[in-house]
Amino acid sequence: MERLILNDLLKWKNSKHRKPLILKGVRQVGKTWILKEFGKRYYENVAYFNFDENEEYRQFFETTKDVNRILQNLTMASGQRIFPEKTLIVFDEVQDCPKVINSMKYFCENAPQYHVACAGSLLGIALSKPSSFPVGKVNFLQIDPMTFTEFLMANGDGNLVSYLNNLTALEPVPDAFFNPLTEKLKMYYVTGGMPEPILMWTQERDPNAMQEALSGILGAYERDFAKHPDVKEFPKISLIWKSIPSQLARENKKFIYKVVKEGARAREYEDALQWLVDARLVHKVYRSAAPRLPIAAYDDLSAFKIYLVDVGLLRRLAQLAPTAFGEGNRLFTEFKGALTENYILQTLITQFEVSPRYWSQSNPPYEVDFLIQRENDIFPVEVKSETNVASRSLHKFTELFPEEIRLRIRFSLENLKLDNDLLNIPLFMADQTDRLIQLALKKRSG
Repeated sequence: MERLILNDLLKWKNSKHRKPLILKGVRQVGKTWILKEFGKRYYENVAYFNFDENEEYRQFFETTKDVNRILQNLTMASGQRIFPEKTLIVFDEVQDCPKVINSMKYFCENAPQYHVACAGSLLGIALSKPSSFPVGKVNFLQIDPMTFTEFLMANGDGNLVSYLNNLTALEPVPDAFFNPLTEKLKMYYVTGGMPEPILMWTQERDPNAMQEALSGILGAYERDFAKHPDVKEFPKISLIWKSIPSQLARENKKFIYKVVKEGARAREYEDALQWLVDARLVHKVYRSAAPRLPIAAYDDLSAFKIYLVDVGLLRRLAQLAPTAFGEGNRLFTEFKGALTENYILQTLITQFEVSPRYWSQSNPPYEVDFLIQRENDIFPVEVKSETNVASRSLHKFTELFPEEIRLRIRFSLENLKLDNDLLNIPLFMADQTDRLIQLALKKRSG
């Protein structure tokens, strides 16, 4: 499988300001594979140390802070050779090893000639504890589920990827590309972006194995809930997790604690929800009062929506059968278009540095699905699951904030077009959003 994060890893390797790397990502998203593949392609060898499989390796970090002694001990214990500049050193499953994470400070300061990368499944939670965090001494990269573009490459559809990447005009996509891309996107909704289910589908064409792979990942996540330091939080985390399909099935997708459990209050459940956010198993999207900068200053912290890390996992968690793939556009519209909204959020998160927000008002009711910040502009985003694209909310939003809005964006099953200030992006082109906005702004200003 080809992962686009390889380009970022190569930039890290070649940077004259390179520091030890911490690669964050949820369990089974492909962290170990990508680091080994990167090492195989761009280094003479990889020295791989797994602190879950070999707990005894942890001792080497507890007895000394001398990097050369640590490496000498690891070399002797494992038989793996380590050379400055030529070996990629991979420390895996470091989430429960604060001394290993802390040692990155000494690798950075005293042994910059060694290329070190760390990975772990719940690093977002481990790094929220200040004691283990070497501030300013590490580089970070985030690996997210495979994008639709990466899915196409894994599925042998390089021609479709080339077409999308080379598109330079905001003109309708010919049917010869539009129709197959729509069908492939349905497949992606079924598999999601986790590498194992994609492999089961693209290589084996086995829907049962793909379903089992998704169930296995969900099971692994649910076992991780028990790793919360406060045992009382475990059932709360589980209840929130299982409530997500119900939350997204509602017309107004604002997160409601009472959907988790009758009578549930925010203060009882907010720690459990924060654990899921820190673990990056869910994305929290705050309501924004206005499309102004800095965007965080306008957050309404009491109102937010919750999305799952991956659209395929959401489909499996909602127990929606893969057979919906063959039923027209049902997958796009399933439980009020929740799969589509989750997919769009997934792709926006990978393209824009600032987390998306949403906007709503209650009387009369209007809601814009997402607000995205690109450089110093904020754009309203409407997500439509089909070709019915009438949008009162997007129109109302522009009426209320005429000075702030240079461009409105709508994702739908309609074709690509720029209609005055409204850019319609076909759902299968969501990975190209940043580039398409740039083209639209250029066309409008020119």
